[in-house]
This record gives sequence, structure tokens and C-alpha cells, in this order.
Amino acid sequence: MQVHSCCPANGRNSFPAPSKARQARDAGEWGVPTLVLFLLPKCPMCVAAYVAMFTGIGLSIEAATWLRASTLAVCVLALTALTTRLLRRYFVPG
Repeated sequence: MQVHSCCPANGRNSFPAPSKARQARDAGEWGVPTLVLFLLPKCPMCVAAYVAMFTGIGLSIEAATWLRASTLAVCVLALTALTTRLLRRYFVPG
């Protein structure tokens, strides 16, 4: 009988340790949206000022409000998806 690499051997987990690239990718998946949420300015005028400072593009207050709200939504959705994937990996059988 042949033991496959996906099956436990002798009661031990035979999966190899994740590579450094995989560990870095996993850290980046969680770190980037968290860092963006942490550094996201609270007021639309600050968003417009940061965009103008870093890119040279001027934004109206309405555009800055839309940009802030959409950035917030994308980061929250990304963290929700990562949390769901983590919970399903450990708590859903199969």
C-alpha cells in the first residue's frame, strides 16, 4: 500500500512546511488591507490632499468622498473574504 503525500503517515501530518514565498503572500494578504484601513484618512479633504501630494492630481471633495468610501469597502470585503476562507478551512469538514 502506497502512502500519498496528501495523507497522514503513521499518525503524523506529512504536509511540508509552507515556503517563505507562501508565508510572505499570506502575510501580505492580511497586511495590505489592514494597513490601508489603518492609514486611511477620516475626512475627505485629507484624502484629496494626500492624492494631490503623492500624485499631483487634484480631486473634488465629492470625488475624495467616493474614493474613501470605495477604498474602505474594498478593504473590509477583502478582510471578510480572508476571514471566511480561514474559518472554512478549519471549521467546515470535508
